[in-house]
Amino acid sequence: MFWVLLLLPAWAVAGAACTRLCLAAVRAAAADPGPAAATDGGERDPRPAPLTLYEAAFLSGGPRRVADVTLVSMARQRRLLLAHTGWATVVDPRGRDDVERSVIGAIGPEGQSPIAPVRTAAATADAVRGIADRLVRAGLAVPDGHTGTTIADAVRRVRLAALAVVGLGAAALALPVPPDVPRHLVALWFALPLVLALSCLAIARFEVHPYSRWASPAGQRLLGALHRGAEGAGDDRAYLTSVAVRGVHAVGEPDLRAAFAHREHGSRSGGEREY
Repeated sequence: MFWVLLLLPAWAVAGAACTRLCLAAVRAAAADPGPAAATDGGERDPRPAPLTLYEAAFLSGGPRRVADVTLVSMARQRRLLLAHTGWATVVDPRGRDDVERSVIGAIGPEGQSPIAPVRTAAATADAVRGIADRLVRAGLAVPDGHTGTTIADAVRRVRLAALAVVGLGAAALALPVPPDVPRHLVALWFALPLVLALSCLAIARFEVHPYSRWASPAGQRLLGALHRGAEGAGDDRAYLTSVAVRGVHAVGEPDLRAAFAHREHGSRSGGEREY
């Protein structure tokens, strides 16, 4: 019965991924001081104020999301031209803050550059690193080197495990089975680890969504409140907040979408991972 040899790895993959997700949730809950916790002797910065646009972008998508929302903001203010060919052109060379100045500096003295290298250079600038450091000190961001252990990473592994179970199940059904074993029974055995994986994903989405590989549980709470508060605003701030939280997929203008679509194609073909 070759299908049994495929069933065992299906259970192992689903069980390991779901266990990893549970452990990540337990670690996150243990590290979360709660919304009303006091600071620990000055080691963490109190954050009663709401998130800024750059902070929301970093917690949602990391340094590159900060560069993205800066590019979109400057383009909407007509201080930067983002062409549908994937090039950025400086219109107003005066940046209003350190992040904007980093973007303008990344474009270079000629005032024109492809978007992909601008995004990469701006994401590694001191201004963005300063945002990351402040969020880590405040307990809102995951420290560098720990992003692979977050709930978001565990959720991705459970999704991959569910796809692996489906693939193994399809392979098992394609193989010959003994005449006394109905095929629907084989499908049922593979449905069990699939149900386990999908149940864990459903619970995670209900309990801890939105998940981010950059935000701590406290940061995720602020992200959720920011997103809910921006839904009914309907102004430019709400638009940029949506881009900060959801990424360039939330860009509404066709020309801007085309510019970033060109950038995403170039980035992913070069091996860059999008969050």
